[in-house]
Amino acid sequence: MERVNRICEHPVWKWHMERLAEYEKDRIFCRHGMEHLLDVARIAYIENLENNRSISKEIIYGAALLHDIGRYLQYTEGIPHEKAGEKLALEILKDSGFSEEEQEEILEAVSRHRDKDTKDSSQLAGLIYRADKQSRICCFCSAEPECNWSEEKKNRQIRV
Repeated sequence: MERVNRICEHPVWKWHMERLAEYEKDRIFCRHGMEHLLDVARIAYIENLENNRSISKEIIYGAALLHDIGRYLQYTEGIPHEKAGEKLALEILKDSGFSEEEQEEILEAVSRHRDKDTKDSSQLAGLIYRADKQSRICCFCSAEPECNWSEEKKNRQIRV
């Protein structure tokens, strides 16, 4: 997991995560900090193992740590966070020692983690999409009554 740790030490990743934490400090639901990123990583990795897929742990964790990196730019500049994240993630992945093939796989997952077309995909983008949705358990959230998500969008079950 050496390259995953390099992501967490990368100045661009740290800067954006710090800005995001500042921006969301008063948000009472669905924050996008380290807890969420690691939840997504763990859920995706469990699904990967349970379905005997061969996506490496380091690739899954790398994608999970980067999937929301562009969220601060979405808040401040109106850029969809998956598109902003794809651009930010490229520099981070290069500097962290991921191969070009690995970079492409992770960048696709970052850029498509909100794309419903990936929902049923067995590829990394599909794992991250599903894990991102499953990581939020709305029925246990204290802010659920105030949440602006539609009932259809809310996750009311624990599942992996």
